[in-house]
Amino acid sequence: MFKTKCNYNCFEKQSHIDTCTQAFRYFDRLGFEFRDFGFGGSHVHFPVNVPKKYSIQTADAMLKSYSAKKMFEVHPGFHKRYPRGGFWSGYEHHESTGLIDLEKSIAYCQSQQKRHGVTVVDDRQQRLPGFTAE
Repeated sequence: MFKTKCNYNCFEKQSHIDTCTQAFRYFDRLGFEFRDFGFGGSHVHFPVNVPKKYSIQTADAMLKSYSAKKMFEVHPGFHKRYPRGGFWSGYEHHESTGLIDLEKSIAYCQSQQKRHGVTVVDDRQQRLPGFTAE
């Protein structure tokens, strides 16, 4: 689990969730295996298999660093909230799960919005079919 700095609710917009998810998915090419992501307003839960060549501390730093960089690139307004550039707090939680507990862990991740009473606003731009340039 990663928490945002100062526990700000930064994941109440779908575009923020999508940016963070895409940043994490970048590491698929390095052998990371992600399952479902669960955004709870101010934090994110996700089960991930980390390749053996990376320590947990290295993987943690890689994930936090790249996702923060992408959040600030795609959503420049975050610089107002985080003027020193730190998006994630120092808090982290790691837990190993076996195959039996994996399903419970995934269900827990999927229930984050309901569990924390978060309503996500879909702010992604959509095309209107009647208004096309000719």
